Amino acid sequence: MPEQNKISSQLDRLSGWFTQIPGGLTAFSGGVDSALVIYLARKYLGKDHAIACISDSPSLKRADLEEAKAFCRENDIRLEIINTQELDDEAYNTNPVNRCYACKTHLYQDLSEVLDKLPGFVALNGTNSDDLGDYRPGLQAAQQHQVRSPLSECGIDKASVRQLAHHFGLSNWDKPASPCLSSRIPYGQPVTREKLSQIETAEIHLKELGFKEARVRHFGTEARIEVPQPKLKELQQALPAISPVFSQIGFSKTTVDLEGLVSGKLNRALSESK
Repeated sequence: MPEQNKISSQLDRLSGWFTQIPGGLTAFSGGVDSALVIYLARKYLGKDHAIACISDSPSLKRADLEEAKAFCRENDIRLEIINTQELDDEAYNTNPVNRCYACKTHLYQDLSEVLDKLPGFVALNGTNSDDLGDYRPGLQAAQQHQVRSPLSECGIDKASVRQLAHHFGLSNWDKPASPCLSSRIPYGQPVTREKLSQIETAEIHLKELGFKEARVRHFGTEARIEVPQPKLKELQQALPAISPVFSQIGFSKTTVDLEGLVSGKLNRALSESK
């Protein structure tokens, strides 16, 4: 079968990649990309040479943190939890266009301290080949800290990541993309713990209403909701009931983005300002 041959070929490349390193410390976000990396590290290197590391940051959804812990328990993976302090850094909390660079710099600096206790280990991340064509300042931080990306280095794109995760029966193979909560705040508007909490609380409410994939963009006192196009009508019908709840959270105005959910939508401001 051509599909099976493709998977076999990809796994041959990945197996060869991992067997060239003595151990891997994977920056784990709870998403499917880094989950696949740590799973493969565990598979090819063994438990003692494959460690996941996640940052318990205010910009990480509590649900994603708990899912990451559960994933590691399910797959017998050692998990280290660190507390990065990017929110106290002006290079991050002022929300410049390269905010992600500041965030990843904090993460990889803290990872390097963990690596100091793991001789020979290499820092890994979940960057796939599709990510290389997107605006991702964090890639620069990864390069500066010698963080390796087995997926992109082996030519594995996002679709293949999900296919491989499904092949191995990983519980999060179809998990929707879950960017950090700070990505909901327009560039130039400060990132605060209060805003991150408001966004998370609002998105939890939407999930409870059945909107599995939703973004709440934070425009001061306005919450602008994005859901996939097929769910727009349902969201509009639910809006009269959603607005009072969002008002209690701190949003005096709640609107629906009629374009629907578009990942990285706030990055458009970068090209428009050029």
